[in-house]
Amino acid sequence: MHAIDVKDLRKQFKVQKNREGLSGALKDLFKRDYREVTAVKDISFQIPQGEICGYIGENGAGKSTTIKMLTGILVPTSGELKVNGFIPYKEREKFVNGIGVVFGQRSQLWWDIGVIESFQLLRKVYRVPEAEFKKRLDNLVERLQLGDLLNRPVRKLSLGQRMRCELVASLLHNPSILFLDEPTIGLDIVVKTEIRDFLLEMNRQEGTTILLTTHDLQDIEALCSRVIMLDDGQIIYDGGLDELKTRWSKGREIQFQFGSHTSLTKLQALTAGLAVSWTIDNDVTAKMFVPHEVSVSEAMGRVVGGAEIRDIKIFETNTDEIVRGIYQTGSAEASSGTVAKQPAEAMEVKKEEVASP
Repeated sequence: MHAIDVKDLRKQFKVQKNREGLSGALKDLFKRDYREVTAVKDISFQIPQGEICGYIGENGAGKSTTIKMLTGILVPTSGELKVNGFIPYKEREKFVNGIGVVFGQRSQLWWDIGVIESFQLLRKVYRVPEAEFKKRLDNLVERLQLGDLLNRPVRKLSLGQRMRCELVASLLHNPSILFLDEPTIGLDIVVKTEIRDFLLEMNRQEGTTILLTTHDLQDIEALCSRVIMLDDGQIIYDGGLDELKTRWSKGREIQFQFGSHTSLTKLQALTAGLAVSWTIDNDVTAKMFVPHEVSVSEAMGRVVGGAEIRDIKIFETNTDEIVRGIYQTGSAEASSGTVAKQPAEAMEVKKEEVASP
């Protein structure tokens, strides 16, 4: 059984059309006109138990509407969906015991009471036995380092502290599926890293299925092996993150710093027969562009074996640029190299870490 099973899911809304001017406003008082908006358009996907899946899209793409249907907040217009074997909007009482939900911009904690009191109230809502609750709470508090925060009112917590408490609140009843909607929005990099590490550890140790929506693609890269991409209510990509990078990126760029002056002619001779290209930065620095069809290790090995190397940097694909390019075309079904990208982050590689051929 899949943790989440969605087939031909559709959601339509009626939106009021406001007529212009005073006369239009008077007419709207007595007779309103509506137009129909389709937020989610017959999407289908399955998420196996234990998977961390990124669900991404621009504002208005249909992400939040999907999450609200999967969590039972909204009723679909048509289609089928099951979460943990339940139909969310029909079997809500049984269904909610198996899921946890964190909305980054909304709190499930009570603003003016201590954090521990909110947790106790949630224990009663989910009917968690006291002994089981205490064991679970102690474990989560230790892993997220919340000991000093339990007696503080929620309104006195920083955003990062509150988000860690929100995670604990969503996990007190030990759900098998966790829905995260923008969980790191507005957080600094240190707190983001702590939350990502916690989610990875929980997934590995407990097999918790996670569906993550976010605009921060570093969350996706850190957590997800699979990504579902939505545009205008339709799925335009569903597959591995590495596959997405391979399909859309041109290749890798490798920067070499040499021990002495190395000419372009010599570098081209070292990589003769390989479909790589060289650019010279200065007397001792040059960049080699390696397309995907060429082995990076072979290309690097030839250079390292034939020249004195002081340092190497490998520039990885910029996922933000890839996703932006896909949204510009409205499709992920494109051949490699369609979008021009600039390297975003470099991985330092010291000479002694590079094996000569």
